[in-house]
Amino acid sequence: MGRPDGKLATVGDSNYFLFPHVLKYRYDAQNMITVDIPVEPMKQYMNEKRKEGISISYLALIIAAYTRAAAKYPLLNRFVVNEKIYDRYDFTASMVVLRPGSNTDVFSKIYFDPANDTIFDVEKKIEDYVTASRDSESETGLDKIVSFIVSKPALAKFLVNMILWSDKHGLLPKSILDALPFHTSFLITNLASIRTNHIYHHLYEFGTTSVGIAMGNMRDVPHQTKNGVELERCIPLGVVMDERICSGHYFANVFSYVTKMLADPHRMEIPYAQEAAQENA
Repeated sequence: MGRPDGKLATVGDSNYFLFPHVLKYRYDAQNMITVDIPVEPMKQYMNEKRKEGISISYLALIIAAYTRAAAKYPLLNRFVVNEKIYDRYDFTASMVVLRPGSNTDVFSKIYFDPANDTIFDVEKKIEDYVTASRDSESETGLDKIVSFIVSKPALAKFLVNMILWSDKHGLLPKSILDALPFHTSFLITNLASIRTNHIYHHLYEFGTTSVGIAMGNMRDVPHQTKNGVELERCIPLGVVMDERICSGHYFANVFSYVTKMLADPHRMEIPYAQEAAQENA
């Protein structure tokens, strides 16, 4: 039995289908790690593209690499609800955008195509999302849901509990799931944009978010080389993972691949599907 946003998973290590019965809550199944991404290869690539009249951000590079990893490692796009593992239909990133000159923000999600999106597609989608979020004065889907609940204080607890129960049993319509940023492939926040160090952002128990990524201020990371200890400028990513969707080894392969893509961003200029077809030819 499926849900509007995913189908029951059938492929994978049989042991993992038992884990949700033991680790019933997302916060009980969280693993955390810091991934340090060297800045220099990304900086060189961004400067090269700038000379060509193309603007690429660190945020876009990291999202593009992670999105591409989801094409190579599809278990990354799974989620657990009601002690069952699902394969997600869409691949999305939830992100907060602050509206200039106000205390309000927009919390919504961007849709990506892991097999076909290039770095240029990812940058364009992020730019469009940020522009629309900052320019729009209309309510988002989440705003409308919250406004409706707040307008009925006597029923607020009942309505929230009804939403939680409906989500647990796969009864929320897709229109509501699409409006909720808590139902997403991964959450990403760029804390460096507000000059803050990286954190380990919790995974919401409500919804289906399986991975949270927080970018922080750049820092110098010591590395042992043949010449001794050297410092390398890096962007730290605080990553929180729901270990029930795949193994630790699988997650390790994912972030090894992400790091490899960011060491040579030119590889992300062609779709993953095209690169994979060339490798298999």
